[in-house]
Amino acid sequence: MLIEEDRRTEWNDFVAACPHGDVLQCWEWGELKGRTGWQPLPIAVVEGDRIVAACLVLKRSVPLIGSCLLYAPHGPVVDFADESTWPRLLDELRQLAAAHQAMALKIDPAIPVERADIVAALEQGGFRRHNGEGDFGGVQPRYVMKVDISGDLDELLAQFKSKTRYNIRLAERKGVTVRLGHRDDLPDFYEILTATAERDGFVVREISYFYDIWDLIIKAGLGQLFLAYAEGKLVAGTLAFALGHQAWYVYGASSYSHRNLMPNYLLQWHMIQWAKDRGSTVFDMRGVAREIDGQAQGELSGLNRFKRGFAPQYVEYIGEWDLVFRPGLYRLLNLAQPIAQKAGKLKSRLRGPSHRSKSSR
Repeated sequence: MLIEEDRRTEWNDFVAACPHGDVLQCWEWGELKGRTGWQPLPIAVVEGDRIVAACLVLKRSVPLIGSCLLYAPHGPVVDFADESTWPRLLDELRQLAAAHQAMALKIDPAIPVERADIVAALEQGGFRRHNGEGDFGGVQPRYVMKVDISGDLDELLAQFKSKTRYNIRLAERKGVTVRLGHRDDLPDFYEILTATAERDGFVVREISYFYDIWDLIIKAGLGQLFLAYAEGKLVAGTLAFALGHQAWYVYGASSYSHRNLMPNYLLQWHMIQWAKDRGSTVFDMRGVAREIDGQAQGELSGLNRFKRGFAPQYVEYIGEWDLVFRPGLYRLLNLAQPIAQKAGKLKSRLRGPSHRSKSSR
């Protein structure tokens, strides 16, 4: 059944309590995506008055072909091993797809790849693995690093690599300071973010998206902006989300000219402390390059080296899975998408950094 807005708190509490619940399944994320062309459709299985399974589905119409695509970012939120609840949620999702004449439903639950039992449950439910991959292994990062922050701060700091501890202290000795950001700091953060995007070759959404993040996510108590200063100048900034026992490092930006002051290390340390103060026990540093036998692969391996310093656990998720209802149309969409994405990136480069659009979905 579709859940109404007056149950948003119950919805978020359920997502937060699930071991693989994710902030991208919270009510506010649906509202945020509703401002970017998606329609949020929160589907749940309810027993009595209690939600026992949930899936925030985002709907996007596909022009000209009279159909739509459904996507559940890091969903669904359900006990896949429950032989009653998972089939009931799956039935709800199939009914939703039929009502909206969807060509397919894409999911990418935050489930470790080792869970072969859940892979089997998805296959039995008609899902098939999607083979397309972006830089991080999919629409959302498939390869991430998570830090256990359940211990006290001294224990956490002692677990970091010595070079990481040194760089945190170096930043402090060099006079780098970190403060929590405010809404009117967004233009300054965005300026340094677009400079970082131009330098490192990724794209970011327009600044209006970050105002929406502030108004819908941060004001709801689910996120925070962090700003690092040196010599009176903004030299780096980060944006983190949090829900339940988890927190996520989502955006990061830094000045190349001040990299020797190591502000990024100090920012990570401040985000971890903020997450602990909220009661989080896991700090998700998000996307990294794929690792094989402990060795990072490809051009993004530098991310792994940086994040490894904080003593994280490398996690690979089971990836993207598709439940296809209109195979011909979906096959056509998958063929057209890479062409459209390349055209969009080219258009973005031609128009300049102030018009760039971000990879986080």
